[in-house]
Amino acid sequence: MTSPTQPAPAELLTPRELGAWRGMLRVHATLTKALDAELEARHGLPLTSYEVLLFLQEAQEERMRMCDLASSVLLSRSGLSRLVDRLERDGLLAREACAADARGAFARLTPKGREVLAEARATHLAGIRAMFLSQLSEAEQELLAGIWERLLPACCSSKS
Repeated sequence: MTSPTQPAPAELLTPRELGAWRGMLRVHATLTKALDAELEARHGLPLTSYEVLLFLQEAQEERMRMCDLASSVLLSRSGLSRLVDRLERDGLLAREACAADARGAFARLTPKGREVLAEARATHLAGIRAMFLSQLSEAEQELLAGIWERLLPACCSSKS
């Protein structure tokens, strides 16, 4: 018997469990790599940059606090800062000081960023449909969406 301070012995995944887990990882990694390559080749815009521009476009006043943007795109603050530096250099977003917090800053989508995003969005959505959605029936898409919704709370609650 294990004590509260000792972890339970590791129990290997069954072949079925391993297939489900590794399959999800392989599909995610492969799709992400392919979508990133397509955006980079056609628009010179990596997938992470596309996601930053997309979050900004969807945000109120097309701007977000840097800390909120980092959480949204799952980057560290330093990783986001480097990415924002590049996007700012390219004229796709601008930084703004936060009046309420001298240490805080906003990233705001620029007109050029809006234009680049609109062009890249068509490519990205076509890639999602061709490489992923077209492989599933409508019923399978609904089933999979339901599965992801059911799994997400369990992922978040295990962070404590």
